[in-house]
Amino acid sequence: MTLLPAARRKATDALGRLVGGVREDLDAAVARDPATSSRLEMALASPGLHAIWTHRLSHAMWRSGARLPARLLSQVARAATGVEIHPGAQIGRRFFIDHGMGVVIGETAEVGDDVMLYHGVTLGGRSLDPVKRHPTLGDGVTVGAGAKVLGNIVLGHGAQVGANAVVTKDVPSMAVATGIPAKVRRPEGDADPEATLYDDPAIWI
Repeated sequence: MTLLPAARRKATDALGRLVGGVREDLDAAVARDPATSSRLEMALASPGLHAIWTHRLSHAMWRSGARLPARLLSQVARAATGVEIHPGAQIGRRFFIDHGMGVVIGETAEVGDDVMLYHGVTLGGRSLDPVKRHPTLGDGVTVGAGAKVLGNIVLGHGAQVGANAVVTKDVPSMAVATGIPAKVRRPEGDADPEATLYDDPAIWI
């Protein structure tokens, strides 16, 4: 069997990674959205996924030095989906934005794997200096609708942020942050932080 030339092999590997990533994103979205159980429906009708997929392309362009085209592509995605993700933002695997509308993710934001954001979330900056000025979210973080996570802060793995919270300080792993300004607390004993999050009436305000 003749070996593929290096360029073709590289392209084949890249295509395989792309297809695998799309499947991961779809499965993660279906698992988190009780309104659908179909990959096809999710692929065709989820603005959050469309924004994520466009970002993966614009981020690759940004890293390759094609920064103006990357910014223009991100603006097209913003107009089409209502989600604004700067192409410089680093987004992990199986990321999902539910509903999508009004989400803003800044240039130096870093988002881990298995993170979920609801509509109206801002991962924003608190500085005009060209430094790391946006949040870092660990793996498995959930941020509720309308929440603002601002500045160069860290949300540890598994942290939960309630709807409409304003977070300007670090949130430890597996902790829950709700309110304005956000107050942080840990679930008692072995309680699930997500269950604790939904028990707090502040998240619905």
